[in-house]
Amino acid sequence: MNDPSWTQVVKAVEPEEPQLKRVLGPGLLLLFIVGDILGTGIYALTGQVAAEVGGAAWLPFLLAFAVATVTAFSYLELVTKYPQAAGAALYTHKAFGIHFFTFLVCFIVMTSGITSASTASRAFAANLLVAFKIPDAALTTMFIALAFILLIMLVNLRGVSESVWLNVFLTLVELSGLLLVILIGMWAISGGNADWSRVVAFETPEDKGVLLAVSTATSLAFFAMVGFEDSVNMAEETKDPSRIFPKMMLSGLGIAAVIYVLVSITVVALVPIGDLVGSETPLVTAVEAAAPGFPINDLLPFISMFAVANTALINMMMASRLLYGMSRQKVLPPFLARVAPKRQTPWAAILFTSALAVGLIVYVSLDAEGSVVALLGGTTSLLLLTVFAVVNVTVLVLRRQPVEHKHFRTPSFLPVIGAITCLYLVFPWTSGRPAGQYTIALALLAIGILLWIAERAYTAARRRGNGDAGSAGTATGGAADADGGAENQAKGSTRAE
Repeated sequence: MNDPSWTQVVKAVEPEEPQLKRVLGPGLLLLFIVGDILGTGIYALTGQVAAEVGGAAWLPFLLAFAVATVTAFSYLELVTKYPQAAGAALYTHKAFGIHFFTFLVCFIVMTSGITSASTASRAFAANLLVAFKIPDAALTTMFIALAFILLIMLVNLRGVSESVWLNVFLTLVELSGLLLVILIGMWAISGGNADWSRVVAFETPEDKGVLLAVSTATSLAFFAMVGFEDSVNMAEETKDPSRIFPKMMLSGLGIAAVIYVLVSITVVALVPIGDLVGSETPLVTAVEAAAPGFPINDLLPFISMFAVANTALINMMMASRLLYGMSRQKVLPPFLARVAPKRQTPWAAILFTSALAVGLIVYVSLDAEGSVVALLGGTTSLLLLTVFAVVNVTVLVLRRQPVEHKHFRTPSFLPVIGAITCLYLVFPWTSGRPAGQYTIALALLAIGILLWIAERAYTAARRRGNGDAGSAGTATGGAADADGGAENQAKGSTRAE
């Protein structure tokens, strides 16, 4: 049945699958990007970055955004050229056409998003316990995190419009918290309570030089860069993406960069580096130093809850849309492309990604020492930088495949610079990453490869089974035709072959 006309008949007869609803305009898309970039990173990473470079903690964030901006130009050309869900995995598939390579990229992106969302859910539970002064217990925290990820699933199932409007609310709350830190810090600085010499002071670990320490801190700062892949995967739900995406993505990067740098400078100027590195809540420590009587201890846990909730929501939206898009491209099983007719949401992909998130939350919560949690941020950064390097190469390869509509085109030298800088922050001898990050990343890839092999083996077995059944059916049908033919010949009838 290779006749093209047969394919057209099937498409005409079969009902079309409902399409995703385009609800994202410029404002919603901008808030989506800004909220995703800020997220958990600014609340969790400032102290860890300062541990690598001392008072110049603002520099790694600035460098991370510079590298991300170069890569963003590659994403802009691709998303305006192919305004579909699936992001980096879709571009890889179109460029190379190697299903296994596409699967790996898809799996890496999906894993980074779900891991980030699961970690954010765990952080949400921990902050809720602090905010309401509930006694801390491992099982209690785990059940709260599980309940939270199920709530995110229900919001996602209801529809992207509701999900994005919730994202708007959460983004505004987390922005207000960061602006609060900046304003109180500036008030204290204007009163002469800051030490500006710390802002330009490099204090690196004894086993690292300045360049390696900055590279390590920059690679860690990329934990907050998942906003690129998230926004690209919402392309099919964006109004006029070829026109909107370039301005909104670059504007979102600029806004987030300014906030990161201002917060980092404020915190470092107000808090001695030793106290900052040892603090689990660096923003709280900074505000306490700036205004000792301000009730930030009671307020910040709630703000942090909203911040990590926003991260979890956006990452789960991204992961489900990624699976939906790849399923439509026939890289993943077709059941993941099922869309609810009424709500027009990819319900099968949402349920699948939520199940994976539940498994990750249980695994992280049962880790007594929390070593895996400490390495998740760096591992997520490692995975995303690898994807960014692939995207920068892909944009050049796809120049050979022009499209009919107009789209954004990035200067050719930028993808080259982007690929080199991303790989620089991936390799262990240049980035200074601990071995544990590579161990976790390789373990996740091994799981993906095993799943791929199992799926291919299952598909091959089904094809063989269908082939055997078809052969048997053909033989049976042939015998019946022969008997019928003999009977017809006996009756004097003729049979056209």
